[in-house]
Amino acid sequence: MILLTILLNKAIRRNKDDIVESAKLLWHKIKPYLTWHFLLCFGIAWMITNGWSYVFIILGKALSIKWMLTIGASYLAFLWLPITPEKVVTIPIAIWFVRKLFPNDFETIKKIKELN
Repeated sequence: MILLTILLNKAIRRNKDDIVESAKLLWHKIKPYLTWHFLLCFGIAWMITNGWSYVFIILGKALSIKWMLTIGASYLAFLWLPITPEKVVTIPIAIWFVRKLFPNDFETIKKIKELN
């Protein structure tokens, strides 16, 4: 029983260390994208790829425009499928906006280039 307890404690410590290392790696990868410039550009890119469908649903419902509600809901249903490459499209658009809207933000652009 004592041996089992010792082995379990070692496994827990090892898993804890792995989780901490994974969290540090994830933070290192995400940190360049957590700037105000990138978040603003990500919001713009998200509105281009997704946001319009929410607007269509809200306006379609409020103004009783059936085609607008149908198109917005259909596109959102498509986006919720696991095969949708929406983030694969949104993030490069956001990076492009960062480069075009904030060309003097060398620090963010440099960090993004290092990750690619």
